[in-house]
Amino acid sequence: MPLSIYYLLKATGSVESFTEASIQERKLPIVLQSLFLFLLLKFSGFIEDLPAVYFFLAGGFISSLTAFTLTFINFKVSLHMIGVSSLLAFTISLYTYLSIPIVPLIALMIVFAGFVASSRLYMKSHTYLELVAGSLIGLLSQLILWQFYL
Repeated sequence: MPLSIYYLLKATGSVESFTEASIQERKLPIVLQSLFLFLLLKFSGFIEDLPAVYFFLAGGFISSLTAFTLTFINFKVSLHMIGVSSLLAFTISLYTYLSIPIVPLIALMIVFAGFVASSRLYMKSHTYLELVAGSLIGLLSQLILWQFYL
């Protein structure tokens, strides 16, 4: 789905590059992501059937709205770090709540988060501040919403 949206935006001239999108070019994809997450939250039925997944997606919705808001002050937060740190926080939350033995998975996810951060720096896509901001947005949105699930 993300690649389909990218090719649609590229064909319409809304974005020029996949890796070097300007802050202005990031606004429409982030709004589309927020819209898709909102529709998924509104019409999926996850709140009744899979509340943990519902709150995970709600955290993603809040994170994407936060990233969109930051574009108006010309701050480009790392969406990759938001995603990987959200998944990490969700996994840790599940581990603590369900007491299932997934510590090796959590350790592997921390390594993957490091790989993502390193690759974003290597490609010169983000600064350290943008990576830290993305990580904090992803972690905090999940940890705060997890409190509603408990």
